[in-house]
Amino acid sequence: MSVKVKVLVVDDSAAERTHIVQLLQGRGYDVVEAATAFEALGVAGRERPDVVVLDVVLGELDGRGVCRMLRLSDMGNDLAIVMLTVKGHVKYRTEGLRVGADDYMPKPFDPDELDARISAAHRARAGRRQLNRQNADLAGRLAETKTRDDLTGVLSRRRFLELLPGEWARATRDRRPLSCALVDVDRFKQFNDRLGDAMGDDVLRRVAELVRGNLRNIDLAARFGGDEFALLLPDTPVAKACGALERLRGRLQADWTTRSFSAAVTLSVGIASSEDETITSPGNLIRAADRALYVAKRDGRDRIAVAEPFRRAKQEYLN
Repeated sequence: MSVKVKVLVVDDSAAERTHIVQLLQGRGYDVVEAATAFEALGVAGRERPDVVVLDVVLGELDGRGVCRMLRLSDMGNDLAIVMLTVKGHVKYRTEGLRVGADDYMPKPFDPDELDARISAAHRARAGRRQLNRQNADLAGRLAETKTRDDLTGVLSRRRFLELLPGEWARATRDRRPLSCALVDVDRFKQFNDRLGDAMGDDVLRRVAELVRGNLRNIDLAARFGGDEFALLLPDTPVAKACGALERLRGRLQADWTTRSFSAAVTLSVGIASSEDETITSPGNLIRAADRALYVAKRDGRDRIAVAEPFRRAKQEYLN
């Protein structure tokens, strides 16, 4: 074996225990031992064996009780447990299996058969552990696909809306401003129709990259619709939000002049802030930013519009 399987042998008979220990050591196992039920629980906790070979008759707490307690411990799902007993009646075998044993062998046993059963129980448990890891990994990837947009890598709309109430509550509690921006890629459908879906995807990915690269760690960015992004800027008054989005638009323009496209990519932005006392909920914040985005597009696109009453704040920044 390249990596030795560790086996804990539990038997209250010193002679029987020594016999099993020497047998398994001779077959390449790393063996530890215990004579009583409570000693077995302590050794298992310290040594973290792969397999436990467990005699049913142990005195104050029998092997079935030990098996049950091991299964309830933090290593319970990782252990393979093979129970041994001179009590060969089917009743004892079924009781052992019901409390969590992987296998059951009567004494006296054949050494080759014990070796084979230990190996089989260990393989079965290792297979289940691998399957559990794969399932956990798959669950993690599935959860990630629900929280991230596949194309751009920013948050999904669903995840953004899940996080928004918590950010709103934090801003309200700390009496700090929370700004929200909705960003729309201007005339994206025409751009997409003229240059193709692949180029349109490239535009969205590049906008998302610039958004991520120009935000702080505490900020949130999401793909809110086909060609629309949502940004949440904690601890950011509206004037600073305008500055951040103006810089983003400038960097996009500079980025696109270095690319050989027949059409420039511009952004329309609508911004709203919790500083507005008429905005009393997260939903109101999103709706106010959406109304401001409508104004930006109505007034000619390629600009920032701020939800009332903050247009003056924007002018102060721009001046």
